Amino acid sequence: MLARISALAALWTAWLRDVAKPARIAGKLARALLLLILLGHALLLIFILVSSLVLLRWNPPVTALMIYRGVTVHQKTHELRFVPLRQIPRVVRSMVIRLEDYRFYRHAGVDLGALRDAWHINQSIKRTAVGGSTIPMQLARNLFLTPRKTYFRKYLEALIALEMDLILPKDRILELYLNCIEWGKGVFGIGAAAAYHYDSGVGNLGLDEMRRLVTIITNPLRYNVKTFEKSHQMAARYAYLLSRFPDPTPTYPTIYPSEPLETGPVAPIPDAPETELPPAHVPLSSVR
Repeated sequence: MLARISALAALWTAWLRDVAKPARIAGKLARALLLLILLGHALLLIFILVSSLVLLRWNPPVTALMIYRGVTVHQKTHELRFVPLRQIPRVVRSMVIRLEDYRFYRHAGVDLGALRDAWHINQSIKRTAVGGSTIPMQLARNLFLTPRKTYFRKYLEALIALEMDLILPKDRILELYLNCIEWGKGVFGIGAAAAYHYDSGVGNLGLDEMRRLVTIITNPLRYNVKTFEKSHQMAARYAYLLSRFPDPTPTYPTIYPSEPLETGPVAPIPDAPETELPPAHVPLSSVR
């Protein structure tokens, strides 16, 4: 009787060992995977920390997006022309912020409200069309990632943007953004964009030329400053800029009405107060 009980106990123990073995293996794999994920995050954060410290003083001669375009479509890059932020008209900066990230100076690199709205829109149309990326997130993608639309890329964008926003001043982020983003095939940065589209320097652009350049930021490979009106979304972006940054009304002489009107440079348009927000409708936001 005792021998039978011992045999049954041995069989039970062996069965439990066999059942528990896959669980132990799965546990080890899970711990290894978790360790690998933590290590990957640590390496990424260290890399972005070092890169951000370098970017405080150094202007990058090449970005991940430039490399990606060169490798995938053998695209040649036009001459880069880095323009310091102080030399970029304030009206251009204001236009970009209003269309691309109107809470730029108030968030910490990521706009959770914009991401939430983008998620709901993508779920409703069953595809990844709207990104909700802030200016720091777009800069992160241009500098370090690829333009392929995936949620994993969006996650990396957010991580990088949060860290860069902690290290880099907002004005430096905006300066890098304006000098790194794509403005046409092989055209990167506002200096190259002004030269390519208008054969002009940034400081010599007219008000409508500024509006048109800012309009095409969202899809500069398919449309340019002359063809963007074929896109309903871009036409809406341009109409919005036209309403917020209109051409100045000419001042007619009152004493000598028969004299010709005076000509001269357009008076600068001051930025609107930060508390004044644009209409909250998605088509004018960047679909990145």
